[in-house]
Amino acid sequence: MEKHNLYKICALTVTLGFSAVMTFAAINGNVEKTGTGDYNQVIDSHTQAPVSQADVALPSKGYHTRTDDEGRFNLGAKIDAPTIMSVQKDGYKPFSLTVDGTSTSKPIVIGIEKTNPHDIIIDTDMYHIGDDNYSENSANAGEFRVKAIGPFYTKNFKVGNIPPNEDVYLVIGSVIGIDTKMARDMGQSKVKTAYAAPPQVYFNGNMIAELNLNGDNQQIKIPRGLVKPNSTNQLTIKSGKNLFQMAYIDYDDIELMNLFIETKSQIAQE
Repeated sequence: MEKHNLYKICALTVTLGFSAVMTFAAINGNVEKTGTGDYNQVIDSHTQAPVSQADVALPSKGYHTRTDDEGRFNLGAKIDAPTIMSVQKDGYKPFSLTVDGTSTSKPIVIGIEKTNPHDIIIDTDMYHIGDDNYSENSANAGEFRVKAIGPFYTKNFKVGNIPPNEDVYLVIGSVIGIDTKMARDMGQSKVKTAYAAPPQVYFNGNMIAELNLNGDNQQIKIPRGLVKPNSTNQLTIKSGKNLFQMAYIDYDDIELMNLFIETKSQIAQE
């Protein structure tokens, strides 16, 4: 966003909209599992067994480590502002969590979930979308380490055959830096004089969501009619724009990571 106008914020609780092209409804995103224990640990969310050799990273800090045989890990980096922590392990869905000094002051237990046969990992890297024009006083400015790739992210990926009794969801592991009116109204943003349009999510050229709040594990149901089975599909995420800057286009700077397609049985959800 324009310098000294909009400030970057993040929160762990999120809501978002999704649509079959035009009509939006509210749904909730949530952290898969967190808690406290005697030490930081990654466990299997189903069996509760420790997960060894899982990669744990704070991308903005350039910090990476792996869990030991008991799933334990240390965070050897100072966390003084909200930042994204990522957990990845072969055979498991990528997981990320927005943490700060308060949430890491006590041990964290993170449950990760094994992939389903039709889950698709799109991207596990961190991306900065926007124009690299944001205030040095922004809440997340100190955490932005990745150079902006531009005002949008796009990725082509192959989708196989998905059974007709399964719903399809896009999951965004974590996103920070969104400065919308809803984020301000929810107390995420303290800026009173300006706000941005929400980032938009497109699937095969059709808008399926607007991201109004920052947070983790944002799940967007993809209309089955938009999914091309046994073919290449495309995901695009476009940054919002400062609605109070008319002299030029001022893109909102956001960072996100861990994008994947998750399938869920309609029978299991009933």
